[in-house]
Amino acid sequence: MSVSLVESVSRRMIGLARNSGANGRLPTERHMSSEFGVSRSVIREAAKRLELQGLLEIRQGSGMKVVDKLHKPLSAALNLLVPNEKDRLKQLIEVRLALEPENAKLAAERATDADLAALKAHHAAFELAESFEEQVNADMAFHCQLAEASGNQIAALLIQSLSELLQTSLSHGYRRTTKDRAVQDHRSVLNAILSRNPAAAAAAMSQHIAHARNDLGL
Repeated sequence: MSVSLVESVSRRMIGLARNSGANGRLPTERHMSSEFGVSRSVIREAAKRLELQGLLEIRQGSGMKVVDKLHKPLSAALNLLVPNEKDRLKQLIEVRLALEPENAKLAAERATDADLAALKAHHAAFELAESFEEQVNADMAFHCQLAEASGNQIAALLIQSLSELLQTSLSHGYRRTTKDRAVQDHRSVLNAILSRNPAAAAAAMSQHIAHARNDLGL
């Protein structure tokens, strides 16, 4: 079986789901085999590949659905490669320090009006968050939206793929301290982006991640 053929079919399956208006659901294996002009074994191999990549969910009885769970395969790999959780969190902080200040800098330069509105909405939700779960989700949403606002799709995918580990990091941090300083840090980052000040946005994000490192006891 040609790998290039499987890759081509994988892309077509994703495109079909996104353009079908069927809430990401794919037609039957038989239908796609006929439409793409390939055997059902090629469809199955492409579906398996997408599932392993966290892009497809296959459920018995309900068919296949395109999803966005890029963190799943990466999280599984990280758990094997770096089994010690403290080491994983330390290395996550190092990656965030390399990536997120640049995201903030680019967001200050490139963010659209829609990006800015979304960032302000996520920050407001973070300020109002009361429960532990709400705080973690709102914090994560702000960082993911900021990566989107950078205009760099690879950066956005990287943050998204790290979301499970990031959630663990935030959860540990909020068990040790309140959200107050994080809210202030987010506000500093947001204000710098709104002011279109790339250097200030990068510096504010660097300081925020340094605070997060301290909150984790690292």
